[in-house]
Amino acid sequence: MKPLSPPDSHHLLAAQGWLELGNHAEANEELEQIAPQLHAHPDVLEVRWHIYSHVNKWDACVDIAGVIIKLDPARPDAWIHRSFALHELKRTEEAFDLLLPAADKFPEPWTIPYNLSCYCAQLGRLDECESWFDKAMAIDEASVRQAANDDPDLQPLWDRHSGTKGKPAE
Repeated sequence: MKPLSPPDSHHLLAAQGWLELGNHAEANEELEQIAPQLHAHPDVLEVRWHIYSHVNKWDACVDIAGVIIKLDPARPDAWIHRSFALHELKRTEEAFDLLLPAADKFPEPWTIPYNLSCYCAQLGRLDECESWFDKAMAIDEASVRQAANDDPDLQPLWDRHSGTKGKPAE
């Protein structure tokens, strides 16, 4: 998809900057300055997803990520975001099922097998959980250890191994 051009691109960059500063209201104000016909641009929708996730509007987040996937299916973050929102809505089986195709499509991001591991843990599929966790570790061990350190979604895995298997050192 074609990148935004000025002045819309400036508003998008400002919105991203406000997000980085943790000011979601100002980020939203910047998005509102973008031409209305560009509100459905994947880059604009990505920022909108983060704004909505900040206020736990998970149904809207599922819809936004779904639109991004339709417009630009080559964006792994959209696949991750959609499943994360579904999981937050307690639709974990659906989150797993919709993220699973992304594991083959995008082998580099560690967050895909990591999230699949979390979903399996929450679904009680601990052998599968462990397999996905190991795949994530093989991609980026340091990032996975950091993320897993305090992730309650993986607690069933830690309980299974008495807190020793793969869990990062405290």
